[in-house]
Amino acid sequence: MSEQPIVVYPAGADSGRRVRINGHFVGIAYTTTDIAAFIQEAGLQDFDDMDVVRSKGIEWRGEGPDDWDA
Repeated sequence: MSEQPIVVYPAGADSGRRVRINGHFVGIAYTTTDIAAFIQEAGLQDFDDMDVVRSKGIEWRGEGPDDWDA
C-alpha cells in the first residue's frame, strides 16, 4: 500500500500531530488550520480547513481530523 502525499500521524502527549508532505516532515499540527497552513506553504494556496477535512489525499493515521487528544 502506498502512502498518500500528506500523512497526519496520531496525536502525541501534547495533542500535536506530526505532518509529512511528500515524505518530508513539515511540522506539528494542533488543529486542521495548522494542516491547511502547511499545505498552503507547500504550494496549494487555496487549501483551507474544510479541504483538510474532506480531502482523500490525506492519510489520517490513528483517528481522523476530529481527534486531537493523546
